[in-house]
Amino acid sequence: MDAKRPKVIIVDDDRETREMLALALRQEGFEVTQAANGLRLISTLHVDRPDVILMDVNMSWIDGFELCRAVRSSEEFKRIPVVFVSGRSATADVKRGMEAGAAAYFTKPVELPTLIARIRELADAGAVSGSASP
Repeated sequence: MDAKRPKVIIVDDDRETREMLALALRQEGFEVTQAANGLRLISTLHVDRPDVILMDVNMSWIDGFELCRAVRSSEEFKRIPVVFVSGRSATADVKRGMEAGAAAYFTKPVELPTLIARIRELADAGAVSGSASP
């Protein structure tokens, strides 16, 4: 595996949550960008393609479920894994997230070591299969 740092974009309208996750991921060697909402994600995807998208469910403009479906329906971005990190922990929400196309669903407060391990696994799988490249 090359020395390229896996890229993760964090999409959450709560700045404190984005900053906390970004700090944890950077300390683990990830390259991290942030987007406050779905609109920012879409514009960022075209400029700085991530290996993994980490997103909340509850956001302004478009909720995470709809945003995940939009990413999954895009020929250009559908192979980028989406991981939900949400305060919505009901079984129905987790099911809805997975049905929207998420690779994983974590509830807040999140177990950072478990989340980081899953993100690394997804990023490594993308690098091996070449699915993270355009």
